[in-house]
This record gives sequence, structure tokens and C-alpha cells, in this order.
Amino acid sequence: MTVDNLVSNPAAHPASACAACPMYNGAQLTRLGINMTDWDFVVALAGNPNTGKSTVFNALTGLRQHTGNWPGKTVVRAEGGFLYGDKRYKLVDLPGTYSLLSTSADEEVARDFILFGQPTVTVVIVDATRLERNLNLALQVLEITDRVVVGLNLMDEAKRHGLQVDERRLARDLGVPVVPMAARQGEGVQALLKAIDEVASGVFVTQPRRVNHRDPQLEGAVSQLVRQIEFAFPGLPNARWVALRLLDDDESIERAVSDGTLGQLTQTLTPQTAPAIRLELEAVN
Repeated sequence: MTVDNLVSNPAAHPASACAACPMYNGAQLTRLGINMTDWDFVVALAGNPNTGKSTVFNALTGLRQHTGNWPGKTVVRAEGGFLYGDKRYKLVDLPGTYSLLSTSADEEVARDFILFGQPTVTVVIVDATRLERNLNLALQVLEITDRVVVGLNLMDEAKRHGLQVDERRLARDLGVPVVPMAARQGEGVQALLKAIDEVASGVFVTQPRRVNHRDPQLEGAVSQLVRQIEFAFPGLPNARWVALRLLDDDESIERAVSDGTLGQLTQTLTPQTAPAIRLELEAVN
């Protein structure tokens, strides 16, 4: 994936609108088994397997953590918390996945939490020695949410292999904070906490970039579907990503449209809108 394949997101939240942005979706978090009592913000921790994500989770939460299963799933959920300044952050460790395409239970859990739970911040941990593989997940997360911080972990391994990563250039290209880390040595943990806090509080307003598919027919279909989705669900923060998943026949997203779950992201769904989108989608296909 080259930088030329990325385009700026014209719908990124301006600084003046940040105060109106939802910090998280409390009703959906409850449905997903997350209790936000006594917590100010919720942070999702995502990443490919073997990126040191669990090490980052342990470094941030210490002994303030516990595990269980996601509701209705055999997938293990770990959650904990940390204090930064005067704010209490709940941290949810999502299953390690290579994508959010919902082809496995792990991917479905991670995708549903980011999409429906709308965490205040999503931290994507990537392996500095395998960026070409790890950035695929980061770009998919950026299709769903603007509020992302990238943890560029295993920088010590990259240095040992003679690899140099320009984290400032990567941050400019992605439009979100990128924090170099060597979590096993505790390096970068404080910088990660600071970046999370700045995005959560609106001090840092992200300007994420989206993948430009450069296919006029596909972009035309996406644009048509986005208009229909935004008409039915005004204020939906990720209509383009939903449109792409519908065009890819994602059954769980189709269910979320037809049964009204998608409307709960904005609390503006009317019963008549969901079937209309499904019928129009069939016409687009």
C-alpha cells in the first residue's frame, strides 16, 4: 500500500465539533458486556497477533485487569483500567486479528466492538518490522473511526534488524498519532498514554486518511449507497465503511441495517428506513 493510495477524509471532525462527538455508545457497550460505571472513557486495544499487544495491555493496566468471555461467544475478553491525569480509562483488549472482515469469531468481536461500541479511542498496535502486513488492519480501523492512535511497537527489533521507520512521516500519512514503542522495555508507554488522552479530550483532532480504490464503477456504487445510508441514518460516523461492507455482502452488517442495530449508533432510525436500504443495495449490486 503506497501513500498515493490514501486520500484525506473530508468528513474528519473539525476542532469546533469535537465536543459534540460521542465519547462512546453506552447502550451498545452494555450489550457487549462492558460496564462503564465509574469510568470516563473507554479505549479499545486492537492489533495483529504477535505484535506485543498483550504486553502493551499489561503495561497500561498493571494488576487492574480481569478476563471473561464476550457475550454469546467463546472468545476471551480481557479488560482493565488506568488513570491519566484526573480521568479514568477502561481498556478493552480485543482479540488479535489480521482484519475486520468478520470471517471468524475473533474478527467479528473486534469489528462489532469498534463499530457498535464506538470506543473513545482505538489503539492499533503494529509491528515495526512488519508494517506492510500490520497496516492493513490499521487502515480498516480508520475506515470505521477517526479516533485512532497507532502504537508502533517492537522498535527495538526493527533497530536490531537494521530497519528505520519514520514515525513522523507515518503519522502525517495516516493522519493520526503514531507512537514508537518497545513495550517489553517499557519504552513509549508514557507517550502512548499522552496520545490517548489528547485524542480522547479533543486536544489532538485526527485527520485520518481513507483508501482510494480508484475504480470509478466501485466509487460510484459506494457514493450512491453512502447517500442512501446517510439519509436513513443521519449522523452515522462511518457510512462509507458500512457501504463497502454491504457491497461485499457482509451478512452481519446487512442484519445490522435490517434489524435497526445500525440506527442505534445515532438513535435516529425510523422503522421504515432499513428495508429501503436493503432493496436499493440489491439494485446497486
